[in-house]
Amino acid sequence: MPVDFTRKDRYTMEDLLSIMRILRLPDGCPWDREQTHESIRTNLLEETHEAIEAIDTGDMPGLCEELGDVLMQVVFHAQMEEEVGGFTFADVVNGVCRKLITRHPHVFGDTEVSDSTQVLQNWDAIKRAEKKTDGQTDLLRHVPKTLPSLMRAEKVQGRARRVGFDWREISGAWDALSSEIAELKEAEASGDADAMADELGDVLFSVVNVARFMGIDPELALTRSTDKFVRRFGRTEQLAREQGVDMASASMDKLDELWALAKSE
Repeated sequence: MPVDFTRKDRYTMEDLLSIMRILRLPDGCPWDREQTHESIRTNLLEETHEAIEAIDTGDMPGLCEELGDVLMQVVFHAQMEEEVGGFTFADVVNGVCRKLITRHPHVFGDTEVSDSTQVLQNWDAIKRAEKKTDGQTDLLRHVPKTLPSLMRAEKVQGRARRVGFDWREISGAWDALSSEIAELKEAEASGDADAMADELGDVLFSVVNVARFMGIDPELALTRSTDKFVRRFGRTEQLAREQGVDMASASMDKLDELWALAKSE
């Protein structure tokens, strides 16, 4: 027997909340009813990545749909908490509204700022006061460990920079990168696996520093390079097929020749 719900031509936020409550009812959807915060944890991550991909490809209709999927995940988690007497979706909305007002005193108060850098400095200061953090280090610790590694490194470095812990010029970042590469080579020569892993991490961290000074998003840059590699590999494979070359048994010189041709195109 269908539930008591009126279909509409256009729905509202209240309708979304109502639909989620219905899905979680005993006579609602068995799958939705079985879910927990942990069981749909990765769904939130996947939906967020799909929204980001829509942004990257300029697919605005797709972005509209994917943002809806992200919002649905937020509503799902809030509904589960409301059922056990925890927070509600209204609490989520209230919390983010209060945060936006509190952390923008230059808009909703009488604080004056000269540029976006000062806005970020004020944001961090207010955040420290709200969370009662113990020094600047807590700001770095609060960058989620679940972020992609390059993104997390960039955010940690950015927060350190806001309190003055950074090189004044990009030359310092370049010098650090050169030093870390030399140490990685030494570790490789020693054959110490742990040392190689540590030094490779330091090299990647230093690359992020250089990217930050250049104003380049390292996560996006690596994504673009990976996509470029896939495209060129596909063309290399096509050229090999056209020339009757078996890539698995071909010499490295031949593969380099095909790769160079694919790259030149």
